[in-house]
Amino acid sequence: MKIAWHGHSVVTIETDNGKRILIDPFITGNNLCDLDAETVPADVILLTHAHEDHVGDTEAIAKRTGALVVANVELAGYLEKKGLTTHGMQMGGQHEFDFGKVKMTPAIHGSALEINGLPFTLGLAAGFLLTIDGKVIYHAGDTALFSDMKLIGAGAPIDMAFLPIGDNFTMGPEDAATAAEYLQAACVVPIHYNTFPIIEQDPEKFCEKLTVSKGIVPEPGQSIQV
Repeated sequence: MKIAWHGHSVVTIETDNGKRILIDPFITGNNLCDLDAETVPADVILLTHAHEDHVGDTEAIAKRTGALVVANVELAGYLEKKGLTTHGMQMGGQHEFDFGKVKMTPAIHGSALEINGLPFTLGLAAGFLLTIDGKVIYHAGDTALFSDMKLIGAGAPIDMAFLPIGDNFTMGPEDAATAAEYLQAACVVPIHYNTFPIIEQDPEKFCEKLTVSKGIVPEPGQSIQV
């Protein structure tokens, strides 16, 4: 399995059998992203919540590729009405797909999308615990630190965790380091930083705070073999 971070919270996963998974495809308007929304491949799109910097180019990519969109029930229902193929989930639920197992985990954050100039709340923000090709990947989405991360880490050992460090809208580096300790993940990749001035952080300094996990700061698009 190959995994890459593409700026902000955008993550791609290529499974051993060639399935392409795209998480939170905020590409257009993301100056850190190396992807092209008009050409990026996708069989599945996972959305952690409804904010524009996470839904991003979902509609255009899904209509072009026919990708299945997995999101909370409310967001999935909204996107289905726009002609997308969706699978709705809720916190704590899991589902076995042809590429692996997806469990929706809690996140402490908002989840609203601007529609016709007004904000509409579309379900709860979430994270994803993925079991693919015998590996466990955790994408926390946008979240504060919460103690139940200990329970998330108490299941099957987490091979790689993507944790936000930007602060202000999510947990910052100190809390994210505590989250890594709670999760006991083998490897941690920081996300959701440096896209905007208010969330500027030094990812290398964050990695220095890690006591249990190995920190990796990849360049956008750099492939990591898991």
